[in-house]
Amino acid sequence: MKLLLSKPRGFCAGVDRAIETVEKALDTWGAPIYVKHEIVHNRHVVNRLRDMGAIFIEDLDEVPEGSRLIYSAHGVSPQVREHAKRRNLIEIDATCGLVTRVHSAVKRYAKMGYQILLIGHRNHVETVGTAGEAPDVTTVVESPEDVAKLEFSQDQKLFYITQTTLSLDDVKDIAEALHEKYPQVETLPSSSICYATTNRQLALRQIAEETQLVLVVGDPQSSNSNRLVEVAKRRGVPAYLINNEGEILPQWLEGVRVIGLTAGASTPEKVVQACIQRLMELGVTSVEDVVFTTEDVVFQLPKEVLIQRIGS
Repeated sequence: MKLLLSKPRGFCAGVDRAIETVEKALDTWGAPIYVKHEIVHNRHVVNRLRDMGAIFIEDLDEVPEGSRLIYSAHGVSPQVREHAKRRNLIEIDATCGLVTRVHSAVKRYAKMGYQILLIGHRNHVETVGTAGEAPDVTTVVESPEDVAKLEFSQDQKLFYITQTTLSLDDVKDIAEALHEKYPQVETLPSSSICYATTNRQLALRQIAEETQLVLVVGDPQSSNSNRLVEVAKRRGVPAYLINNEGEILPQWLEGVRVIGLTAGASTPEKVVQACIQRLMELGVTSVEDVVFTTEDVVFQLPKEVLIQRIGS
């Protein structure tokens, strides 16, 4: 039994930056450091940072006035920032730069009189934050069926943009439906699906046809990890999302000659290696890295943490 390891996989630059922001804040100011929402969607990461003294909250009223508050990689709405200012919180913004780009575009096009069509999962924290930039003119679209229900006129100025962690396949279907119904609809010159989501999906596509089983190491809450499962299934390959090696069921491997393995952008490589070791115990005899591309993106830490680090 052969194991094909899809690369790139695991941590992306935005996740690295967000995690390091919490670590540096704890190192500089000590515990507790408050974080709005889970810093990234991975329980291994969140539990480790919680053990170090991070406190993850949803309601800003739980944060003592004057405390430091880190915004997660997924971003927040302007309403959250206003709430933080009313409570005199010291804000540290770990929002991924690619999410910030989407927020900026929504604000810009809303000011120009466009209705915003936000392709994304309605209840995902990133979509909630992005929609909050222009709530009165934003409509969340989750599927081609949602497009069919839209009632804008043909002369209405329309702009669509996406959550950064969506499936390329799904966005293609929704975008095609939008262009067919509203030929005048506009979008950004380049995709708003982030480079890491794109690379992990294309890398998995590259090996999917060779495999009889795909395992995606990632958290159930992780949007990009769930989309990787869908990429495999859409190509007729059985696929499962696992969060640790203990979730691998031996019966999945029956009759399988080639397994593909990848990991979501918030999955620590340590967890991936434990899954590889478990698969070898279950009968994998060879392991091969299949490299789609090499990533060299680095995002600078938030200025609040960076200044303190330089000063020290």
